Amino acid sequence: MKNTLFVIFLLAGIFGCHALNVDMFEGSVGLNGIKVERSQSKLILNMDIDTRLLKQGGSSETMLVPVLNGKAGETYRFPEVVISGRNRYYYRLRNDATPHSYLLYRSGKDLMINYQSVIDYEPWMEISDLSIEYGQSDCGCDMPLEAMPLVHLDYKPRVFAPQYAFITPEAEAVKMRDLKGSAYIDFPVNRTELYPDYRRNPEELAKIRKTIDVVRNDLNVKITSFTIKGYASPEGSYTNNVRLAKGRTATLKDYVQRLYAFDPEIMHTSYEPEDWEGLRRYVEASDIANKEGILAIIDSDLAPDPKDNKIKSTYPQQYAFLLKEEYPALRHSDYTINYIVRTFTSVDEIKKVLATAPQNLSLNELFLVAQSYEPGSEEYCDVFETAVRMFPNNETANLNAANIALQRGELSKARAYLAKAGDTPEAIYATGLVEAKEMNNEKALELFEKAASRGLKQAADAFAQLKEVMEYNERNK
Repeated sequence: MKNTLFVIFLLAGIFGCHALNVDMFEGSVGLNGIKVERSQSKLILNMDIDTRLLKQGGSSETMLVPVLNGKAGETYRFPEVVISGRNRYYYRLRNDATPHSYLLYRSGKDLMINYQSVIDYEPWMEISDLSIEYGQSDCGCDMPLEAMPLVHLDYKPRVFAPQYAFITPEAEAVKMRDLKGSAYIDFPVNRTELYPDYRRNPEELAKIRKTIDVVRNDLNVKITSFTIKGYASPEGSYTNNVRLAKGRTATLKDYVQRLYAFDPEIMHTSYEPEDWEGLRRYVEASDIANKEGILAIIDSDLAPDPKDNKIKSTYPQQYAFLLKEEYPALRHSDYTINYIVRTFTSVDEIKKVLATAPQNLSLNELFLVAQSYEPGSEEYCDVFETAVRMFPNNETANLNAANIALQRGELSKARAYLAKAGDTPEAIYATGLVEAKEMNNEKALELFEKAASRGLKQAADAFAQLKEVMEYNERNK
């Protein structure tokens, strides 16, 4: 057995195009273009064995055996390559002294062997190591072999499986809530008296009572104020509209006070003699003729009465339409009930409130109950979607809802939530997840790196994962 020296030169990717020189005292053997490929069910080994510089006597032999080793001790030996000197080569031929697994060659200065072997792929080969066992003998006796690693094989699919970064909402010190509504109470022309049975008043007053009753009958809340703001339309003189708006608001307040006997301290009123803002909203949203001209008059610095008269005189047809169709809706009473909700600490109690009055829960309480469900379950996701409905402009609620949309693959919905989620590291990271799921990998990496630089561990992990997937896919194109 002669001493040998292996030198490995890495020319390309993990699985292919390696070169290896086996230097011996009497020359060398070169292994070039080592390439291992996997199809669906086969593993294919290719390499060129260059023996042109190999010098050995007629009775000498060189053996090369590719061997695949698995993590748990599995082994597969590829067919052995035996390169024999002249005497030993013919001895094997005459005496049938070559095992069937051997690939026998006679050494010579022009010998270049293209080695290929196709074997059945087995699961253990997913992570394995290809090595070459080699040896040389001058006597035809058993040949001790040495091993040299060649290629590490890793066919394990790379999956981008990022973690989602939710934010725990801060607890509210005081849970202040409100309910709002508008009632269109009919009063007799130019009068301020309220008749509960007059025209549509029964249903409009019922709206007010229902809003109050929802809060008043809830034992978990305390009403802190009830506010009414009355409006009149621009029709008629401004002075008279002041009288009507003020008087009708006071009349409605008295009606509510007699019905519920609220502490006078919590009752508040205000009034708007002419609802020009309401008129403007209606005109702007309509397709009424001469819309821009009417809006210009509404936005002008004219006093209320001249403003109304100018619309009437400049656009009489449109004014008649507005007087009939829109002015009645400008005579309304807006009301607001402000109240405080007690804090809930029991998950079971929170679940009951969630089913009946979710508006009484804080974001923190909703987050608490979400944690009682299996992450990713329908119940878990529904809680976060309820939270963003209850708090549509809250950055934390939108960030958490975006994460739920991401988990469900609803990328456009996730983007909509993220538009209102602020610029926290978690929001930047979630935006990166959207980019990654839309295959905008370079943009995703940029966002992950930005979020990671601000201390978000999930972003650093996602960056490493996505980078590995991209490199793996590039190697295995």
